[in-house]
Amino acid sequence: MRHFLDFEKPIAELEAKIEELRQMSEPQGPEGGINIADEVGRLSAKVERELRGTYARLTPWQKTQVARHPDRPKATDYVAGLITEFTPLAGDRAFADDAAIVGGIGRFRGRAVAVLGTEKGSDTESRVAHNFGMSRPEGYRKARRLMELAGRFNLPVLSFVDTSGAFPGIDAEARGQAEAIARSIDACLAAPVPLVATIVGEGGSGGAIALAAGDAVLMLEHSIYSVISPEGCAAILWKDQAQAAAAAEALKLTAEDLRRLRLIDRIIAEPLGGAHRDPQAAVAAVGDAIALALAPLAELDGTALRARRRDKFLAIGHDTLI
Repeated sequence: MRHFLDFEKPIAELEAKIEELRQMSEPQGPEGGINIADEVGRLSAKVERELRGTYARLTPWQKTQVARHPDRPKATDYVAGLITEFTPLAGDRAFADDAAIVGGIGRFRGRAVAVLGTEKGSDTESRVAHNFGMSRPEGYRKARRLMELAGRFNLPVLSFVDTSGAFPGIDAEARGQAEAIARSIDACLAAPVPLVATIVGEGGSGGAIALAAGDAVLMLEHSIYSVISPEGCAAILWKDQAQAAAAAEALKLTAEDLRRLRLIDRIIAEPLGGAHRDPQAAVAAVGDAIALALAPLAELDGTALRARRRDKFLAIGHDTLI
């Protein structure tokens, strides 16, 4: 059963009517069902118009809701759809394995690669198992280990980011959360191999950039990427999480804002109505964008990649009105 967001209520009503008509058209006896194909076609066209109109004018807060949609493809969906011969690798070789960050090696369109992703989970059981995509220090240390492994064996790194942020618990702080994130960012910047990062849902705070300080940062059209969640920002600035919509507007967290500010490199168009409506098409579009970004990077050696990456991040904020 499809999950509809608050602003999609007119679309939900139309699709419910279509489903009702389709059930009525099922055979009812020797004379068959009622022929209502024309009405279904008319309503389907109206749904498409509503989707185009609604998704063409989404507010930042509405985009935040779309980025968090429970049916939106997760990191493991992109791995399953794009990576063949995938072999998961676990553990930070120091404390434990963190299921919020998944990683391993495999092949992307025939090329051997290392893969990292923040995984939120798709149902209650998997969300709890993956801690809702919020990693503890051992997750970032695992990411650093795999990036160093990729550098040793000359494997490009592909990362899929979807997290509201690093886990803020006392145990994570006790084990050096900030240090682990900083070292993961440093591993991104120091990698002697291409690193292509894709924001596929939420990109929240240091928990996101720990896997996203790459040569190319791609972002799905209705994803968000920000230093803090709108709710967290509202709680700090207004002492009221009900101001989340105003905070989302101020944070400039949409793909369009971030591309204009040159914080990301490319926006990947989503299927009409968002990636959750056609996950396979969304996965395929991400795969095409990664291949396009990876091709020129594969021609550069480690020294050139590191210098290019350094210049890219040092240039952020120059000649840009924020």
